[in-house]
Amino acid sequence: MTGHARTAPEANALPGPLVGVAWLAERLARPGIVVLDASVGAHRAAGRCVPGALRFDIDGAMSDHAVPLPHTMPGVGQFTAGMRALGVDDGDTVVVYDTAGIYSAARAWWMLRAMGFDRVAVLDGGLPAWEAAGLPVEDREPGTASPGAAKPGLAEQAGDFTARPRPGMLVGADVVAEALGDARSAVLDARSRERYAGSAQEPRPGLRGGHMPGSVNLPFGEIQRDGLMLPAGELRAAFTASAGNRERLVVSCGSGVTACVLALGAELAGYRDVSVYDGSWGEWGLPSDRPVVTGPNPAGDDGA
Repeated sequence: MTGHARTAPEANALPGPLVGVAWLAERLARPGIVVLDASVGAHRAAGRCVPGALRFDIDGAMSDHAVPLPHTMPGVGQFTAGMRALGVDDGDTVVVYDTAGIYSAARAWWMLRAMGFDRVAVLDGGLPAWEAAGLPVEDREPGTASPGAAKPGLAEQAGDFTARPRPGMLVGADVVAEALGDARSAVLDARSRERYAGSAQEPRPGLRGGHMPGSVNLPFGEIQRDGLMLPAGELRAAFTASAGNRERLVVSCGSGVTACVLALGAELAGYRDVSVYDGSWGEWGLPSDRPVVTGPNPAGDDGA
């Protein structure tokens, strides 16, 4: 069995946390480029993928199923094993996408960064943008644990990916509760306005409707246009309208997936102190003494 072909890391240097379809198309066949499909739920069943893509299985191996909450971040050993099974090396450049556009790919991006891996970017617009550009697809589901398959023409073998966890990127309910009472922090909820207000039923049974008192609603779809992330200036304006002048952001959603779209938008907008509430409403909304209120964003709330 031969080793992986290597390429100088700088040859695949990313321009930032987001790349366009032209950027990936130009580099798709290069050694050291790994493409991961991070689609979840019904979005997994597209039946086609970017050539060479492998499955980053947030619904499966890339979540901790020993925890009774959806999409919980796995431990270091499980995450490392999953990435090595996909043939990913520490020196690779990873591009993640999903078939919905920008929905769950940002979750994979945030998970990798939380595990100390920075050579990762989200494909802007995902598979819809790729196909709209007339770029080729493969008529198959993304591969799963097929070591080396992400690197066409290379011998199959496990990668040498090593997780190096960064504290604070994924946080629990106690940290969120502290942030809700901290005038320097903003807690942003990525769910729809109806779910935030409690006027729409939660899709997961057993959860209370509404939101955390003191949180602010910024639906993840409102920082996108035509399936693409808004430009940096417009993103900053959207976050400022919600968070005011607060630079410390904690983002939440239903299960910690689309909260990462807000985390991506915040980074593109220049924020540098961002955390994702891993349990999100799937934890906070359970019957408990954690406070829940209903109704829309307070009138005139500028996040200050």
